[in-house]
Amino acid sequence: MLEIIMDTLLDSVKLLPFLFLTYLCMELLEHRAGDRLLEKISAVDKAGPFVGAVFGIVPQCGFSAAASSLFAGRVITVGTLLAIYLSTSDEMLPILLSSAVPVATILKLLGVKMLIAMISGFLIEIFLHKVLHRAESDMDIHTVCEEEHCHCEDGVFVSACKHTLRIFVYIIIISLVLNALIHFVGEDTLASVFSNQPLLGQMIAALVGLIPNCASSVVITSLYVDGMIGAGMMMAGLLANAGVGLLVLFRLNRNSRQNLMIVCLLYVLAVIWGLLISLLGIQF
Repeated sequence: MLEIIMDTLLDSVKLLPFLFLTYLCMELLEHRAGDRLLEKISAVDKAGPFVGAVFGIVPQCGFSAAASSLFAGRVITVGTLLAIYLSTSDEMLPILLSSAVPVATILKLLGVKMLIAMISGFLIEIFLHKVLHRAESDMDIHTVCEEEHCHCEDGVFVSACKHTLRIFVYIIIISLVLNALIHFVGEDTLASVFSNQPLLGQMIAALVGLIPNCASSVVITSLYVDGMIGAGMMMAGLLANAGVGLLVLFRLNRNSRQNLMIVCLLYVLAVIWGLLISLLGIQF
């Protein structure tokens, strides 16, 4: 149990710099942003899925958590958030590098993942705006403050620290429960739920990928490296692997229905792309 606690603490500590910088930027926006800055943010949002997919592919475990916080304050759109979720993967790159997978193969996998994230993000934006005619809510950084019940009069730095500490404790508690569950169930048992059957395999892989814990990306990537699952199942699992970003989303975003919709969209997109890769016979 001590090992589980230590692993949870180490994984959570890695998120601290990203969380703090995110909240610090949001505090600065709330206190000092002028009309020109708001216009620039709005302009970037039009290319949000592109920017999100590019930055999301960089191996930084806190990016999805930061994105969820920004979405809760309506700084980024649903399409941009999903692009980041689809692009990022907790432990995929370290596992691939440690398994001596050729660099060309890794770059191809990252490139395809980033392209899928971009396409999906823009499609979601088009669907929401052009088909459903739903407008994004105006930016409201105050949402995070109200949800966290902080006292912003304490200053930008202190308020950012308070936000970071509250979310950090929340992540530790949830991650500890998940780590304990995975430890006692066993990664081998978790791996055995995969199937080589079309569609079913992608559905199960994406479901495992939704687990907001690095163990899911480790299991999925390791199974692919060992040749136990194909590229389609691997991609389905890693596309759905938004990590602790989902925990932060449910913690900060008040609209539970919207949160569930985002998770469902993430899952469905991961399954569809994974199935498409399998049917086309794409290998990495």
